[in-house]
Amino acid sequence: MRAKTLPLLTGLLLLTACSGGGETPPSPAAAPTSPSSATPSLSSSSPPLPPSSSSRPPSTSAVPPVGSGKVVVLDPGHNGGNAAHPGEINRKVPAGRGQMKPCNTTGTSTNAGYPEHAFTFTVAQEVGNALAAKGIKVVYTRQNDSGVGPCVDERAKIGNDASADAVVSIHADGSTSPTAHGFHVAYSAPPLNAAQGEPSLKLARTMRDGIRDDGFATSTYIGSAGLSPRNDLGGLNLSTRPTVLVECGNMRNADEAGQMSSAAGRTHYAQAIAKAIEAYLAGA
Repeated sequence: MRAKTLPLLTGLLLLTACSGGGETPPSPAAAPTSPSSATPSLSSSSPPLPPSSSSRPPSTSAVPPVGSGKVVVLDPGHNGGNAAHPGEINRKVPAGRGQMKPCNTTGTSTNAGYPEHAFTFTVAQEVGNALAAKGIKVVYTRQNDSGVGPCVDERAKIGNDASADAVVSIHADGSTSPTAHGFHVAYSAPPLNAAQGEPSLKLARTMRDGIRDDGFATSTYIGSAGLSPRNDLGGLNLSTRPTVLVECGNMRNADEAGQMSSAAGRTHYAQAIAKAIEAYLAGA
């Protein structure tokens, strides 16, 4: 993934990357009476028998939500206050594999100026709302789009401390290549721990399949078939939980910029990501 910065921060590396109605069904037929419980015949003038005192009302206990007990950490890339605080986000922090990298960066934007940090924050909120509605506990690495950071090592720690079943970092790319478009999913490789092995690879594949099946094209310029193994992304290197980074597309591509800049487009991305997370949790 190429570096993505605003003019104020030329040369920064990216934090983690930077990508009606039908017929009414008939009522069910009444259950046949068991011979052992049949009552004697009554004449037409006989009063009806009272209900049996042994009958029990139907259970009203609630069924646990599908995602009950699951924890997902959502990491919206960058932050709205980063550009105004170069000293803080230029500070070097551990990024795994012996690397030290800038705490954070500003991210990229569309040619019309719509910033990546705003896109990722909005999409993450929509993903989180969809997951929470399924009973999944959602933790965010940042609570607003006006702050600074947090640094890449802090973001990884949030996922680790939450014992997350899945950590998904949401980004968008800023390639200036005229043909560059499409999404890709990055994961740590070679793995540094068990969670970065098969669990993260399974999460990456499930995420790729879900977003692709929802109508988004895979990247034409990074990775292969929508997957991108990486050894230089701190948020992935430092994670001890199943973790991926989703580059939703290229903000410099006119078509993808239009999608990311529209409310309907952001909702489409969020729905695809949420469904993919649910699919992963169901099989985890």
